[in-house]
Amino acid sequence: MQWQGRSVRKETGGRIRLARGKRRVEIGRAPADTHIGEDRNRIIRTHGGSHKVRALRAAFANVADPKTGETKRVRMETVEANTANPNYVRRNLLTKGAIIKTEIGRARIVSRPGQDGVICAVLVE
Repeated sequence: MQWQGRSVRKETGGRIRLARGKRRVEIGRAPADTHIGEDRNRIIRTHGGSHKVRALRAAFANVADPKTGETKRVRMETVEANTANPNYVRRNLLTKGAIIKTEIGRARIVSRPGQDGVICAVLVE
């Protein structure tokens, strides 16, 4: 788990003396690590009673073609590139900015699968 409270450093690099310690409510959750596979989602209650849908596995993506303006639901084949982490390509992890290979061509993911529960992408070629 990761503490997601206020940083102990200022923008200038100076140290901030915190008036209180860490709080349980400031701890983040484990990453979703969305893979390619049969659809599997998890609903999470967030602060304030709202809900998030975590995509744990997904087989299809909503791919938009910027030239024609059409959006199609197509099957994903594999992850070709991921600027976030080169190891994500080997593990077929889906994150925002990843380049995926689909039935209709290469596409870049523009949504956040671990936050939104869906995979939206835009054709690259």
